[in-house]
Amino acid sequence: MMEFIEIDGSEGEGGGQILRSSLALSLLTGRSFRIRNIRAKRSRPGLLRQHLTAVQAAAEIGQARLIGDSPGSLSLEFVPGAIRGGEYHFQIGTAGSAMLVLQTILPVLILADKPSKITLSGGTHNPQAPPFDFFVQTFIPLIERMGPAIRAKIHRYGFYPAGGGELEVEIDPVRSLKSFALLDRGDLLEKRAEILITGIPYDIAQREANTIRDQDLWSDAPINIRKIPSSGPGNIVQIFLKFENITESFNAIAEKGKRAEDLVRNMFRNIGEYIRSDVPVGIYTADQIMLPMAIAAVKDREPGKFRTLPLSNHSRTHIDLIRKFLDLSIGTEEEPAGNVCVSFNP
Repeated sequence: MMEFIEIDGSEGEGGGQILRSSLALSLLTGRSFRIRNIRAKRSRPGLLRQHLTAVQAAAEIGQARLIGDSPGSLSLEFVPGAIRGGEYHFQIGTAGSAMLVLQTILPVLILADKPSKITLSGGTHNPQAPPFDFFVQTFIPLIERMGPAIRAKIHRYGFYPAGGGELEVEIDPVRSLKSFALLDRGDLLEKRAEILITGIPYDIAQREANTIRDQDLWSDAPINIRKIPSSGPGNIVQIFLKFENITESFNAIAEKGKRAEDLVRNMFRNIGEYIRSDVPVGIYTADQIMLPMAIAAVKDREPGKFRTLPLSNHSRTHIDLIRKFLDLSIGTEEEPAGNVCVSFNP
């Protein structure tokens, strides 16, 4: 009789990350799972279009058997097969985040049997999701330290709610991943700001740039404003801090009814907290890198670790989920200042 890992999607932060990571971990370990109460703590529970696309993409890449893959479904049964690299095109069909679909399948394809080329259509810059630029500047370089080579480019920008974006990712996989330690960020080598704007008045971007210049951190750093083509209006402010050992990214996406100045000031509060902490890995990067680092520790049979800010509920939920699939010890050692060293010990 087949054994299933039973997952309650309402536990912890109760969002889509539980589903996405379960899909990736199932394919990487060959272990089947059942999940109930999918996204139970969200205003619209169940499988929305972007979550359904992630499920179907994982099933196609991993030749999996599914029960419950329908819009709005609150439960899913997933039985993985063999992972196949190759050329795939996944279209969300709405402004749902293509980046969250990529988050699901990228950890799988870096260990596939052959190179892959993935085309994803949907949202590329969404609230509550990592933007394309975060993947290119921060996440992919960390994954490449583990061995694979990844090339990503954007063909069309897609802002919420219009969507219509398209990106392409090429992946040269490896047989196994290498663990690493990321305990300090090193000296600050470069800082830059980029403001993307489309379909809204240009003076909004100018106000954002002026607010950036008012911040102590930014008195002598460049700010690049770019008008870009897109299917609908959109605006994102992005800050990149390049250190010797990591490039951290911060972003704020404009939302209706929120002032441009407030958008930037709120983002710089997070930047200030990160700078003062002296840790290399920011809150959101920590959550993204946990699953690949856990897999690397299992494959490499060597420990990996990183230092970060106090863990979010999102990250703690992620750790609990990883423990259900992988036979390894995940340590969360709190430092005197409240920062945390997360370690993965096979």
